[in-house]
Amino acid sequence: MSYHRHGRPLRARLLNPLATAVSLVCAPAALAEEKIITLPITVVTANPFGNADLATPVSQLTGDALRLRDATTLGEVLTGLPGVASTSFGPGASRPVIRGLDGDRIRILQNGVGALDASALSYDHAVPQDVASVESIEVVRGPAALLYGGSAIGGVVNALDYRIPRGRLDGVEGAANVEYGGAASERVAGARLDAGNGDYAIHLDGFNRRSKDLRIPGDAWSERQRAGLGSYQPPEHGHDHGHEEHGHEEHAESAHGTLPNSDSRAYGGAAGISRTWDDGYLGVAYSSYRSNYGSVAEEDVRLDLKQDRLALAFARQGLGGAIDEVKADLAYTDYRHQELHGSEVGTTFKNRGYEGRIELRHAPVGQLDGLIGMQFGQSRFSALGEEAFVPDTDTDQAALFLLEQWTFANTAQLSLGGRVEYSKLSPDSGDNRRFRDSDARSFTAGSLSAGLTYPLAGGWSLAGNLAYTERAPTYYELYANGQHVATGTFERGDPDAKKERATSLDAALRYQSGATHWSFGGYYSRFANFIALERTARWCHAHGDHDHCGRVQHDGESPEYQYRGVPANVYGLELDSNWRLYQHAARSIDLLLWGDITRAEQRQSGEPLPRIPPMRIAGAVVYGQGPLSLRAELQHAADQDRVPANDTPTDGYTVANVSASYRFSTGGGTEWLAYLRGDNLGNEEIRYASSLTRDIAPQGKRSVRAGVTVAF
Repeated sequence: MSYHRHGRPLRARLLNPLATAVSLVCAPAALAEEKIITLPITVVTANPFGNADLATPVSQLTGDALRLRDATTLGEVLTGLPGVASTSFGPGASRPVIRGLDGDRIRILQNGVGALDASALSYDHAVPQDVASVESIEVVRGPAALLYGGSAIGGVVNALDYRIPRGRLDGVEGAANVEYGGAASERVAGARLDAGNGDYAIHLDGFNRRSKDLRIPGDAWSERQRAGLGSYQPPEHGHDHGHEEHGHEEHAESAHGTLPNSDSRAYGGAAGISRTWDDGYLGVAYSSYRSNYGSVAEEDVRLDLKQDRLALAFARQGLGGAIDEVKADLAYTDYRHQELHGSEVGTTFKNRGYEGRIELRHAPVGQLDGLIGMQFGQSRFSALGEEAFVPDTDTDQAALFLLEQWTFANTAQLSLGGRVEYSKLSPDSGDNRRFRDSDARSFTAGSLSAGLTYPLAGGWSLAGNLAYTERAPTYYELYANGQHVATGTFERGDPDAKKERATSLDAALRYQSGATHWSFGGYYSRFANFIALERTARWCHAHGDHDHCGRVQHDGESPEYQYRGVPANVYGLELDSNWRLYQHAARSIDLLLWGDITRAEQRQSGEPLPRIPPMRIAGAVVYGQGPLSLRAELQHAADQDRVPANDTPTDGYTVANVSASYRFSTGGGTEWLAYLRGDNLGNEEIRYASSLTRDIAPQGKRSVRAGVTVAF
């Protein structure tokens, strides 16, 4: 096995500072613990020093646990982890929601570097990332802006694929996986191959994923939507769903048993090569991703997406003198997706640019360890077509950050850091009068953070993190001005918007003893200027480069929404635990309990923020015996009736899932994993409160998924 996959001590410090996802030994006890780790963690995105104890709550998915959670989108893979939900614009597009925050408040990374796309602009835009090519995913819950910028004000999702080999490899190793099933009859195949001679290492991988229309338990449209009371206005309709007289028309249009236009296909691959030394590496990788999926909001619209990415990485340690280690990562991304109306191209979105970061870690000074780093990037976004509601915008960013960690009382750790970030947004209105008043804006944002982990007696510990974070508004929060067809709204930015500012506190009580661990914590974020998308009292319709608005709705008009800065509070509680109930020889029984509750509201009016997940609680029993693992779980989500005006509540649900896996060897170092998964066994109608399309696109019905993985 290669060093870069198993995190041997020398390699661990060389890997990306965001996260060295260390593959765990595939033993039944490890599988019983799900490899979803909150305490302790060897190396994680939240801490570049690789400490076991972390002030910030982090979840890590790797190995068998990641494989058993396989899904079409990144949001669906992660939903259900403590504090994590999904935007779920049908099965083809979904971003993670962390503690009720989504969009540009959640930073999505590949190997620690941002990959440009358009997924934050609209809920129907997919994240160009497939877990079939990922080996580990780490989720930081809470502000991580100190290391990764203002867009991490709500959290970070970091996917690691090791397409750039980062450690010596002498020989050949690889893996392959095939999978079939699920509510969309999904077919997945993927493979990777790594080879090296001790000095050079190469990596190859590829995947292919196809799915049919999603099968659902009943009607596609909710009872509220069929009665004309749903919050979602399909783009092809120009009427108000609050009018009762339209109820019969909508009921007739609701599909039953299958969600129309929800099929998808995706494929991609990568090639990488590295020169490796005992104390470092220099590598490059090229990756490509393609997908085509239907929009559940428009039965005649498909989205055709492509992303090409070139990544460079370098690291060297043991340099001597004041600098102990240097790391650098750079990625250039060429992204494009087209919205197809039948055979015609409606709107084309492009985003091209690069992002890089350099870190210098100084030699320890007594019990003080630290680093200084810089991050820089440039993106060129453009939207072409009649439905483009934002102008072409160039964004340039540069940042400096510093992080120092002091170990005292032998094991307690205090970390302090700061970041200053400059960004400039330059719109180009072209010949479109809609954007003629869009002026360039520049922002200087600052972040400060202090974290503490303090071990107590008997396996107990305390952890806390205090952060002040600023986020510059995005191009669409500043310059949006037009009909957003996919969401059925008319959006207007605020060209005078100020920085979003938040002060956040996170604290947790933790316990660790062998395989038993648990963490119970709470968090509170006070936003001085939360940039919210609020509904006005007007209705608007776009006519080319101008629009008509009024207080009375006419055919073809959509409700107007305006970006505005408001004071807001976001707070909640999280539980994550694993209890080893029984252990004898190769047999073990574990009880897993986890849950979360999030509250988010405007401070002045007390009105809830939109699309906040309800209270959730879940439990699972995992039995392991030698190579066999069996799991049964129940997940319950409460009703969500804390919604803003003109929005709709969601009903609670209880979901039963089971899974079984069996690991075996066939000699010659070849290991196999066969697994079977049953989802939503009670055939519940599931509608996520965090999804904009909850009233027209539920989750899938009862299903079974089976797969086989082989590694050599």
